[in-house]
Amino acid sequence: MKPRRTKIYFDGGCRPNPGAMEIAVVIGGVAAIDRAAGTGSSMDAEWLALIAALRLAQARGLSDFVLLGDAAAVVAQANGAVAARHGAAAHLAIFRGLVGDGPTPRVRHVKRSQNLAGIALARR
Repeated sequence: MKPRRTKIYFDGGCRPNPGAMEIAVVIGGVAAIDRAAGTGSSMDAEWLALIAALRLAQARGLSDFVLLGDAAAVVAQANGAVAARHGAAAHLAIFRGLVGDGPTPRVRHVKRSQNLAGIALARR
C-alpha cells in the first residue's frame, strides 16, 4: 500500500490590515500557531504561513507532501501562475531559496472552510 501524501495546512492574517500578523500551520492534526508574527499585511501573513509550512515539512524530513492554503493569490504566486510583485516577490525569493535545487513543493488552494490552519487561527 502506498503511503499517503502528508497534508500541511497554512493560514495567516492580521488585524487591522496592515497590522499585527498571526500565522498557523497544521500538520497531522497538530496546530503550530504564532500570534506575534510581526507587523504587515494579510498577504505578508499568508506568505509567512506558507514559508513556515515549508520549513516544518523540511524539518520533519517529508518528501511527499502538499501545502494547502486559502489565499488564492499566494498559491498562484508560489506556483508561478501569477507574478509576485513588491513584498510578495521577497517572500517568493525566500520560499524558492528554501526549496533550493529540489523539486518545487505542491501548493494547492482549498476553501476557507476546509483550511484547518484557518480554523485553528479562528479559535481564540
